[in-house]
Amino acid sequence: MRSLQPVRGTQDLLPDAARRHRHIAETARDAAELYGFAEIATPIFEFTEVFSRPIGETSDIVTKEMYSFVDRGGEEITLRPENTAGVVRAVLSDGLLQSVPVKFFYTGPMFRYERPQKGRFRQFHQIGVELIGVAQPQADVEVIALGSRVLEALGIGRRVALELNTLGDLASRSAYREALVSYFSRRASELSEDSRRRLERNPMRIFDSKEESDRQVSIEAPIFDDYLNADSRDFFSLVRRGLDRLRIEYRLNSRLVRGLDYYSHTAFEFVTSDLGAQGTVIGGGRYDGLFEVMGGPSTPGVGWAAGIERLAMLIDDPPPPRRPVALVPVGEAGELVALQLAEELRRAGFPVDLGYSGNLARRLRRANKIGARAAVLIGENEVERGVVALRDLDSGAQVEVPVAELPSRLAVLTG
Repeated sequence: MRSLQPVRGTQDLLPDAARRHRHIAETARDAAELYGFAEIATPIFEFTEVFSRPIGETSDIVTKEMYSFVDRGGEEITLRPENTAGVVRAVLSDGLLQSVPVKFFYTGPMFRYERPQKGRFRQFHQIGVELIGVAQPQADVEVIALGSRVLEALGIGRRVALELNTLGDLASRSAYREALVSYFSRRASELSEDSRRRLERNPMRIFDSKEESDRQVSIEAPIFDDYLNADSRDFFSLVRRGLDRLRIEYRLNSRLVRGLDYYSHTAFEFVTSDLGAQGTVIGGGRYDGLFEVMGGPSTPGVGWAAGIERLAMLIDDPPPPRRPVALVPVGEAGELVALQLAEELRRAGFPVDLGYSGNLARRLRRANKIGARAAVLIGENEVERGVVALRDLDSGAQVEVPVAELPSRLAVLTG
């Protein structure tokens, strides 16, 4: 039955996959705390306007990719396609502008209706950070350094490269936009249909096209660097100087752009060649115009987001969970004692699996199946004498232990 299958573009996170996701989120959270970022959790769905206003009513994301619907109250609601807009909305609606600068870390699911492919799903998960209220380039350096630290902590720092570009200030972007429109208009017949639409709205996004014809036309397009004013050049110089001081290596990529007008100055990506065409694992930049687009006062911001699914494809297996202790009761008397003993051992910090049914052999097979380190056998005879049989499931050795001494003996056995 189709209804018993996951919806296309979604997946069940079974225990091993869930453990990898949790490891990534916890590693990033720990790193973010070192940089003074506090965790925030915004709703999974927002009023559609929260996303449509900054992204643009006619963009591909709004018209083709957002999961939007009208709820029972007649409100237009959208499952979040990204989280920066939600964080900015929270800063505005919760009165946090009075406390800037504010630094937030988040993790959670996002939703986009797009073609599922390697490392990309319709329900996907991200980690991300936002630093709001700091106009100086030190903020850009700090969030990039945090991204680098997360990748290093995950053990994949050497498998990725930082690509860096500047989008300049509004004056520089306006001049560059005019140059792009002029250039691409002359060669519009060579562009794909999507890129011809982008030419009218966001000509910079033509550089994102995967169509070979668009790529060929883009090769001779004007370079942003030729349109940067002095202020923009100085800002970018300070970002690069800061990264150099921290010994964070990067390579310049003049085609790395962000198509929306609220982006400015620094744009960056951590990329890898180990995931094929979907090589970006962290993407970010400065969005000084976003607050105004969303109806707030002019407020600077910079941040990044990373796809957990893509990171999970790169990392080594995280440390396995602690091997449990299997309690194996035999008979009614053993069942009651095992139930109480399981809780006592858990309070002492031991993971415990309590066998529910079956004979001794079947319960021991389950203990081996779940990778238990030890089995504690409790029969009527043991109950009467206040002891248990402790079996080392690695060596097979078995000893009789007083119940009171069981925690200390398990501590030695489980390390």
